[in-house]
Amino acid sequence: MRPAFQWLTSGVDCPEFDYQRLESWIAQVAQRHNRVVRAINYIFCSDDEILRVNRQFLDHDYYTDIITFDNCIGQLLRGDIYISLDTVASNAQDLKLDYDRELLRVIVHGVLHLCGINDKGTGEREIMEANENEALSLYDTL
Repeated sequence: MRPAFQWLTSGVDCPEFDYQRLESWIAQVAQRHNRVVRAINYIFCSDDEILRVNRQFLDHDYYTDIITFDNCIGQLLRGDIYISLDTVASNAQDLKLDYDRELLRVIVHGVLHLCGINDKGTGEREIMEANENEALSLYDTL
């Protein structure tokens, strides 16, 4: 069975990417973590929408760049990944980074969460960043 991806939007325009390349990349990242993509839904949205999702499902009252809902079964990656394009843009501007590159980092960040990598505990952020950087290097080779 082929990986299933959906690229959805809520109140924003869909980013311009080579989605075939993105899907191949994500599948390769998953494979490097001994996982198989089964069904991942990306929902690109605004700050207002991500705040609503954060409040409704996580009882958090703040903006974020990404929320990952993990529905994985064993090694099969399944999930919904909300990405606020507004926050990605402001983060890229604040950090003086290229917007598309920052968006790629956030896209793979959600996949890495589905692969079991966390970023909240002691030392976990560094592990996540190392995995993001490795994944971005892989993207550059495609």
